[in-house]
Amino acid sequence: MALTDTFVKNIKPTGTSVGVKHSDGQGLYLHVKDAGKYWRMSYRFDGKQRTLALGTYPEVSLLKARQRREKARELLADGIDPSAAKKEEKAVKLAASANTFEVVAREWLGKTAGERMASTHGKVTTWLEKDVFPHIGKMPISTIGPRDVLAGLRHMEGRGALDSVQRVKQICGQVFRYAVASGSAERDVTQDLKGALAKPVARHFAAITEPKKAGDLLRSIFAYQGHPYTVAALKLSPLVFVRPGELRTAEWAEIDLDAAEWRIPGSKMKMKVDHMVPLSTQAVEILRTVQPLTGHGKYVFPGLRTGERPMSENTINAALRGMGYAENVHSAHGFRAMARTIMDEVLDERVDLIEHQLAHAVKDPNGRAYNRTAHLPARREMMQRWADYLDRLRIGAEVLPFKAAS
Repeated sequence: MALTDTFVKNIKPTGTSVGVKHSDGQGLYLHVKDAGKYWRMSYRFDGKQRTLALGTYPEVSLLKARQRREKARELLADGIDPSAAKKEEKAVKLAASANTFEVVAREWLGKTAGERMASTHGKVTTWLEKDVFPHIGKMPISTIGPRDVLAGLRHMEGRGALDSVQRVKQICGQVFRYAVASGSAERDVTQDLKGALAKPVARHFAAITEPKKAGDLLRSIFAYQGHPYTVAALKLSPLVFVRPGELRTAEWAEIDLDAAEWRIPGSKMKMKVDHMVPLSTQAVEILRTVQPLTGHGKYVFPGLRTGERPMSENTINAALRGMGYAENVHSAHGFRAMARTIMDEVLDERVDLIEHQLAHAVKDPNGRAYNRTAHLPARREMMQRWADYLDRLRIGAEVLPFKAAS
């Protein structure tokens, strides 16, 4: 006779050591013992009598126990041992609980640390710890869906971090792809978030691009009475017009003063391609001046607090503000726009050479990317002309546009 909810609720232990079994039919029974009430299912598999544990009452109700019995019967009909399937399911859940998003993300961080600069690695780690782990860090990565990731990213959107939120989404995507490769997840769920996040407003770095005002800026730089490292970095900025992050992390091992070359490894470049910067005589002179001060260390422009880290990313901009150049007038990144505009529109330099020197993607006639040494002699001559032109601007000499040599 089938059991009822009332019977299951009211039945009491008899005090016997082995307990009493009350059948519900089709192998399901309630085993009542002094320690509690246990749902069990008796079945045969491969000619042997077996018992499957289905949970305890009241955590598992009579209805739930019957549902589990039917599931077990379906497995038996398919030739699967329910006990073995239960153990496998438990093992999968245990593995999933061990592979939480945070566990996998930290493993990914360790495996890929060598691909990033120390400062970038620190920033990525902070983003994950501050903006991602609190929301999905403890969830098994295999169970996380797009909405789970989006909920965390929405918090960043809410505080206006629109630039960072896109980068954090990309980082999460990299973690998921690593999990897919290692067998911890089925797919990168961030792919379903396209268009779900607000896009940051395009930001243009402020830059002085008019020659006369550029001359004023250069005079201000040469008159600046700041720290020697900062002064040297300021003077070098317009001469090499690399990205601020590439300048502040410059290493002496990358620079050959005798050959007048600075070889920046692809790991530091935005496009992840090695970049060659020909150094004008003026640039070499600045570097030779700073070499006695920092040449014993790793970085050309070390941090002011410790020589083990590069100059702060805010140092150049702070110096410009100190000289009276507001954020909307000129920035550290603005030296690139200054060079790009004046070299093209005033000096009539070849645009492809300028783009090469800016480390922008430039393709040959067959659509292939040029290597880092492409047109190096011509670029070297262009960089010297540019440095000479800046000198003329700075001393206030009359500067007439001239044509690049054909």
